[in-house]
This record gives sequence, structure tokens and C-alpha cells, in this order.
Amino acid sequence: MSMMLNANNALATDVNSLNGLKNQANAKNPQAAREAAKQLESLFMHEMIKSMRQATMKSGLLDNESSKLADSMMDQQLSVSMSGMPGGLTDAITAQIARSMGLDPDDSGTSAATALGGMERSFSIPSTVSFAGRSARYPGLSGASPVGGNTAFLDAYAPSPQGRDNFVQSHSGSAQRVARESGIPASYMLGQAGHETGWGKSEIRGDNGTNSFNLFGIKATGSWSGKVAEITTTEYIDGAPRKVKAKFRAYDSYEDSFRDYARLITENPRYAQAVQSTGSATAYATALQKAGYATDPLYASKLSRAIQSAQNAQQGTQG
Repeated sequence: MSMMLNANNALATDVNSLNGLKNQANAKNPQAAREAAKQLESLFMHEMIKSMRQATMKSGLLDNESSKLADSMMDQQLSVSMSGMPGGLTDAITAQIARSMGLDPDDSGTSAATALGGMERSFSIPSTVSFAGRSARYPGLSGASPVGGNTAFLDAYAPSPQGRDNFVQSHSGSAQRVARESGIPASYMLGQAGHETGWGKSEIRGDNGTNSFNLFGIKATGSWSGKVAEITTTEYIDGAPRKVKAKFRAYDSYEDSFRDYARLITENPRYAQAVQSTGSATAYATALQKAGYATDPLYASKLSRAIQSAQNAQQGTQG
């Protein structure tokens, strides 16, 4: 399939396009919300495709500056073509932007009820894109992808819910299910996951940008046989922070992360005191620090505050 870029179907990377979008937003034009949302989805898609290309083995024979430029242009072309599809990220982002502008999402051409799964959608993503006589294949993207179907490749690169309230609301279901199984309060797990990830802002991702879904900073020690993600992290050695390379466990979903964390705490004898201290957030956090869960000397006090913050968020949601 061949696609051609035009002035109305491109990223707003030039000054004129960006200023035009700003002017529409300042005038509270409902269509500005959708156009801005489409730009955001295009940028996300472009980063995802770039990460997939970087993870693909190169032959080295035909790689040069010209071919890299052509590949980059084709990647941008595909990202623009993939954005703005009904029921996708653009609809969800449009609804949020419209509300922040004081507009009705329906006025911007989007129904909040249909965004990201509210309606059945099916679209065909090309496996080959042609540009200026060159072709690029994207085998991981080809085929129809309806909501609720095989969207694992999107989930692996999808941005995480950020901000305390969004983070708690998004993960509450998983935390509560695992809490019923393990006896560890959901707010304790939500608070610790929030502390470890900065409420979703600094999750552990692999070299190719894929999400590890590791919310608790659990390392991949010798006993771990699953997937791993290697990153640079901060460890406290003799009381001083040091940057070190470390391997962390990687999962297929956030709920797997909650479940593995609960398994670690309840089945490892070193955390027995923490399991017996679930009646108090402070006692639980202190027991985890004493057991060596983290090297930060202030970990217990930081975790206690994070748990209290998660509890406040839960109360706000319930209210």
C-alpha cells in the first residue's frame, strides 16, 4: 500500500503548523482539541515504530545516511497514517483536552463514551509502506486489530497512567484482587508501586522501549527465569547513592507484577515480619526496610507517606 503525505496530514513540526494549532486552541476551536490529540498520537506511534526499527537486526550492507533519512521519513508517514482512527488514542486524548478547554467532547467530533473501546473498531494496518520508490516492511504491525483483540504490541509500548489519582484508579482493580488472595492491603501495594515508579512517571522499560510492567522494582536474581529488563538505577552503597546497572523482572501485565510482589512478600521468610505487620502502614514499611527490600536508608518513611497518599486517593475516588 502506498501513502502520500499532504499539508493536512502531517506532524506539526514546522513553526507555521504549530502556530496555526496554537491559534485555533486560543480561539477555543473544538477541532483544535482533536488536531492536537492526533498530533500526540502520531508522536507516540512514531516513537513506537522507531523503537521497533531499532530492535530489528540490521544487515549493515546498505545502511548509510541516505537510507536512514528515507527510513525516518517512511516511519513518520506511517505514524501519521495510523493516527486518528475511530475509537483510538486520538478519541481518548481529544475528550480529555476538550474538557480542559471547557468544551463538550462531542463538539470536537469525539464521543467520550466511544473512546478506546467504547465502540467496536477494526482497522487495517499496512505491512509495507512505500515512499519515493523505496519500501519498508513492518511485519509486527500488519493485520486487523480490533479493540479487545491482539493489541499486545501496542500495550507493550503504551504510556502508563501518570499522576497519583490516575495511577491509583488505574491499578486499584488489580491491587484489590491480589489483596484478597494475599492479605496485603491494596493501599499498601498501590502506595509502594506509586513510590517505586513516581506514580507512573518512571517505570522500568527495556532497551527497545517496551514496558516491563514491573511496578515494585523487583530485581531478576538467579532464581528468576522469566523476562528481564536491564537499566541504570540508584543504589545506596555505604549510605551514598551510586548509579549501577541492574536487571529487573519483566511481566506480561501490571496484574502479574502485583501478584509476583505479593508472592515474594508472603512466601519469602525474610519478609515474615512484614506479613505480620499489615495492621499498620508504618510497621509494614519499617519491616520491609529492615528485611532489606531497598537500600535507601529513608525507605520506610518514604513508603509510609506513599501508602497514606494512596489511601487518600482511594478515599477521594470513593467519595
